[in-house]
Amino acid sequence: MTSPTPWSDPARSTDWDHNARYQHLLLRRVPRDAVRVLEVGCGAGALARRLAALGPRVDAVDVDPAMVAAASEGAPPGLQVWQADVLTVELPPGSYDAVVSLAALHHLPLEPALRRMAGWVRPGGVLALVALPRTDLPRELPVELAAVVTHHGIGLALGLARRLGANTPWQREPTHARMPVHEPTLTTRQVREVAASVLPGARVRRLLLWRYEITWRRPV
Repeated sequence: MTSPTPWSDPARSTDWDHNARYQHLLLRRVPRDAVRVLEVGCGAGALARRLAALGPRVDAVDVDPAMVAAASEGAPPGLQVWQADVLTVELPPGSYDAVVSLAALHHLPLEPALRRMAGWVRPGGVLALVALPRTDLPRELPVELAAVVTHHGIGLALGLARRLGANTPWQREPTHARMPVHEPTLTTRQVREVAASVLPGARVRRLLLWRYEITWRRPV
């Protein structure tokens, strides 16, 4: 799931996929000895496939039937995808070594979504989420300006590499145009306040390219 930024136009040569850029961040958050991982809001399944390639059993859920169909097509062994609403689906509590989500949390009411996802994490396990914040101006103006420069700088470099025949990372998936879009309603500051009340000890930080990250380890 993704949302366009004011400076991101698919017709432009500088356009590329920020969500693909931040997949590696969530992959690093998954414990190396993880046996079971849950992805919430898996979209077309790009991150879920990369998680499964690391070895753990991966369960991936999404509410959109078109995305579930795309994620299920050619799913590797160890990856199970099904259609479900995170706010109502019944999953065994404390059964996952890691629960991750990329660009889906801002589609949901934050507090109940955090409570449910945290409940599926085993003691000592990790909750790692990346989503879109609402711009917090004028406070975040320097970050916004830096993001614009970074976005176009990377986009120009990737565009040049493609023209030279190179394979480049962070390209949009073929299903990108079909992915549901939802404009974020909470700033990173507001997300931090909610997370502090629901997940004591959680770390919330603004990422450069129009994303924020929540990381939390469930106490043993």
